[in-house]
Amino acid sequence: MKRILVIHGPNLNLLGKREPEVYGRITLKQINNELRKVAKKNNVTVTIKQSNHEGEIVDLIGKAKKKFSGLLINPAAYTHTSVAIRDAISASQIPTVEVHLSNIYSREEFRQKSLISPVCKGAILGFGIKSYILGLQALIDLLNAK
Repeated sequence: MKRILVIHGPNLNLLGKREPEVYGRITLKQINNELRKVAKKNNVTVTIKQSNHEGEIVDLIGKAKKKFSGLLINPAAYTHTSVAIRDAISASQIPTVEVHLSNIYSREEFRQKSLISPVCKGAILGFGIKSYILGLQALIDLLNAK
């Protein structure tokens, strides 16, 4: 059975309360429940983590190669600033899909650059919870094509 690591970055634990006009009213728990449903339907296992700490995210990715077939990540604010997360993904050589609830290219200028995208197989953004669902399905399809 394929195993996928899902990482939610900083402040995503505040979903449903934080800037609902940008991120909607969906909670992280609701996103995780939907991801588990998609995983079960596709006969894959998901392990879901959330961290507000860059080093912890880097450590999770660094240990992932031995345990996981793929990585689904919403690096949140670290999208625009973290060379460390980018390097960890690159070094892991694990197929990775980046997701975002909002369309980063329609937001503030500083949010319109992803340091993470160039080391990912693809990115899905701007569709709210559907970004996660589409991203997970794309990653599953990618892994099944191997």
